[in-house]
Amino acid sequence: MNEKKHIIDVEDFCDELNLQRLHCDVSEFTLLDTGINRPGLQFHGYYEYFDEKRIQIVGKVEISYLMSLPADVRAKRIDEFFRCDFPCLIVCWDLSDADLFLEAAVKYNRILLRAKEKTSTFIYHLMDYIDLVTAPSTTMHGVLVEVHGVGVLITGASGIGKSETAIELIQRGSNLIADDMVDIACYHGRTLIGTAPEMLRYYMEVRGIGIIDVSTLYGAKSVKQAVEIDLMIKLENWNDKSPYDRLGLDEETTDILGVQIPLVTVPVSSGRNLAIIIETAAINARMKALGIRSAEIFCDSVTRNNQELYEQAEQKKQKTEQEQITRKEREHEEELADRAETLAQSEEFNDQETEKKQ
Repeated sequence: MNEKKHIIDVEDFCDELNLQRLHCDVSEFTLLDTGINRPGLQFHGYYEYFDEKRIQIVGKVEISYLMSLPADVRAKRIDEFFRCDFPCLIVCWDLSDADLFLEAAVKYNRILLRAKEKTSTFIYHLMDYIDLVTAPSTTMHGVLVEVHGVGVLITGASGIGKSETAIELIQRGSNLIADDMVDIACYHGRTLIGTAPEMLRYYMEVRGIGIIDVSTLYGAKSVKQAVEIDLMIKLENWNDKSPYDRLGLDEETTDILGVQIPLVTVPVSSGRNLAIIIETAAINARMKALGIRSAEIFCDSVTRNNQELYEQAEQKKQKTEQEQITRKEREHEEELADRAETLAQSEEFNDQETEKKQ
């Protein structure tokens, strides 16, 4: 259960979810639990484990059950339920039977609303809205751009060239979302969405020029209101002693609101085109998301090539050794043959000498 207080503006709540106010004397209400409840069991009189901090949703099932009760029992059950201090009650399907709750809502000063959508569809939209307004958020210093469909958060020390790099990216077809201050919210516990503060939206500070309106200078195609953050680029001054990654096998991540996103550290030095480097990093991140990892493929290729060379060297070595063995065996056989021939000649000579003496 989320015990953090969230103040919900009633007018915004009704506008976003297309709700009709049946009774509401307040401009806002407090939401302590981001879940919802369908009070069928409570209308039956069962309140064990009932969480009154949740928004209450009533559909055809609950209304049908109440209508099946005798009028006095129905009124009693509704009165008992409205004594609970729930944030609001919403009746779906645009049911006219929502008037059943009007007297109790006025009596206990509860917010009573009506939705036109069917219950399951409305619950989906309600949960999405609740997640939107209650999502944990933070603000970070940096520049947020969308590069080839990848949300890239560029960070680094002040004056290192974040805004200038972003301008070049915009000229190359990227979109600006936020400069200097980036508002980040975490939705569904896994998705980071970045936007710009309202006062700073589409504006950028360029040292030596001042404040510029990117949407006016480069057109509507150069800006976006929000983007999912997929990659963080950290710019830092070149340091000869820093062990910068040369292959790309060591994948760093950084934590933002409990979500781990890839982090690439880019050293800044004279002559390096940061915009092209960031574009390459963005495309590479996109390829990794598709399961294509260039560094691993390269290293696997090098490994296979080395293995093939090793096997060829082993085969050559074995072949050389076999040839040496064969040559030695042949030389040994030739030597034995020479000895046998010499022996035969010696015996023949001896026989001839013996014959001569006789």
